[in-house]
Amino acid sequence: MAYRVVQWNTGNVGTQTLKAILQHPDLELAGCFAWSEAKAGVDAGELVGEAPVGVVATRDVDALLELGADCVCYTPLWPDLDTLCRILASGTNVTTTAAFLTGHGSFGEAGRARLRQACEQGQTSIMGTGMHPGFSNLMALATAGACNRIDKITITESQDASGYASAETQRSVGFDDPIDSPHLTAKVREGSLVFSDGLYVMAEALGITLDAVDFEARFAPATADSDLGFMVIRKGHVAGVEGRWLGKLGGRTVFDVGFRWKMGAHVEEPWPIEHAYLLEVQGSPTLKLRMEIRPPRDFVARSPDDWMSLGMIITGLPAVHAIPAVCEAPAGLRSYADLPLVTAKGCVAG
Repeated sequence: MAYRVVQWNTGNVGTQTLKAILQHPDLELAGCFAWSEAKAGVDAGELVGEAPVGVVATRDVDALLELGADCVCYTPLWPDLDTLCRILASGTNVTTTAAFLTGHGSFGEAGRARLRQACEQGQTSIMGTGMHPGFSNLMALATAGACNRIDKITITESQDASGYASAETQRSVGFDDPIDSPHLTAKVREGSLVFSDGLYVMAEALGITLDAVDFEARFAPATADSDLGFMVIRKGHVAGVEGRWLGKLGGRTVFDVGFRWKMGAHVEEPWPIEHAYLLEVQGSPTLKLRMEIRPPRDFVARSPDDWMSLGMIITGLPAVHAIPAVCEAPAGLRSYADLPLVTAKGCVAG
């Protein structure tokens, strides 16, 4: 039997997860939450450019929870603790891409306790993922499985971030802020807290308890105004951001997970942009991996949104592929550390 799924939001990531749910042989769309009034009352298929599917998007949370679906695929930009607890307590599992892996960064221990209580009440599970952090942490764990000693794991996203046309997201990590703002590092730390969750996922999987989690950042200014269409980066303001989350054990950094981003062409780059995800496991042996995002062979780009969709696919699809495992998991906060291998079952062409 197919798992019945409610898609929660149809923004950049939610559009791709909804399309994947509609195409997946083991999943059935049961409902769709509309964040905006304009999308309420519209067939879910039409919201993502597909044929009507007979499921109308709604803002009625009670009606969606009364469907008794197996899982909610929760993809807003930021997570809402009250909403997540309400879904979980109702008896519906959750997979999410909304800045949540373990909840350490998003909600703290008090929020994590509320989530565990809701999971216990509803006998449900919640699992957060995405590309980076999320899938990148799984890649690191799989790679480290070939070593007999692990000294340090480093994961870096090195990208021109201007392809992600979300001013709200980009401003949350400091882009276009004054380069001399005294609050800049604190702002980027707050905007990237979910990266710290990835440290806890890896620590749990490797059987260690971190002594401390630290954050470092540095910035690069724009050399001229850059109009990116969805926002403007002003000359002298932040156009490059490097942030690193450091997991410490015995006073030594064992996890170094972060990002090197720039926005547009007019930026003094103190670091190279690799246009890739870079993974290194230092140990015995030391292993290095490089992952690039490339379009499929039959890809035809009709607009910048088509290129942007590739990044949204790799962000959203891990949450879709995890739905069966999360539905079958014991109640509680789940992660890659305690789920069976999550694969792209049902996606092999032909």
